[in-house]
Amino acid sequence: MKTMTRRLCIYPKDIQLITGKSYRYSARLLQRIKTELKKDKNEFLSVEEFCNYTSLKLENVQALIIG
Repeated sequence: MKTMTRRLCIYPKDIQLITGKSYRYSARLLQRIKTELKKDKNEFLSVEEFCNYTSLKLENVQALIIG
């Protein structure tokens, strides 16, 4: 039986899958969110932080990025 793992971090490729936009747009959006949250370059962005910023439901986003 395979267990589903949920990731804590979100990446541009995930944002691309969620929004349907290009990879470049997704990377810029990720950077914009990190800047507004005052995160350093080397810090990760959590799925929850992304959902709070974009007003998307956490359950819907996690269902899309589980792979």
